Amino acid sequence: MNQGRLADRVEVLERKVESLEQLPDRVAALAAAFDRGFASMDLQFSQLRVEMRAGFSALRAEIRAGDEETRRELREEIRAGDQALREEMRAGDQALREEIRAGDQALREEIRAGDQALREEMRVLNQDTRTHMLVLHEDVLSRLALLGEQPNGRRRSPRAPGPAGRRSPRSKKT
Repeated sequence: MNQGRLADRVEVLERKVESLEQLPDRVAALAAAFDRGFASMDLQFSQLRVEMRAGFSALRAEIRAGDEETRRELREEIRAGDQALREEMRAGDQALREEIRAGDQALREEIRAGDQALREEMRVLNQDTRTHMLVLHEDVLSRLALLGEQPNGRRRSPRAPGPAGRRSPRSKKT
């Protein structure tokens, strides 16, 4: 039995050795397949890069075209808005000017009326002042006339009277 077992073991070993002898060829084939696969993947990555660059370039071109279109539309909208705003400002400006003119005219009329009333009031006050001055003047003249008389009925001498109609102490006769 030992002999049978030994033959079985030898046979197993021969199979393993044959298998191991094929291993370098299999590894070389696998390495070659790996190299072909890697080269294929490298080629695919290169193609992917080229495609992505082309795609991104096309996307950038589309974005630029969209940006230009957006700019053009915005410019048109701004111009239209500017024109509408200008027209609105002109209409408002004209209305404001008319309102100012009407206000100016009303103010001028009010000032004229106030001026007339003020002039009339000044005339009345001036007349009152003249009347009052005339009364005061006559009062002063009558007082002066009274001061010019002495109690004995004689008039004072025409010499220069001092303050309040009195003679100054220097003008007394000694």
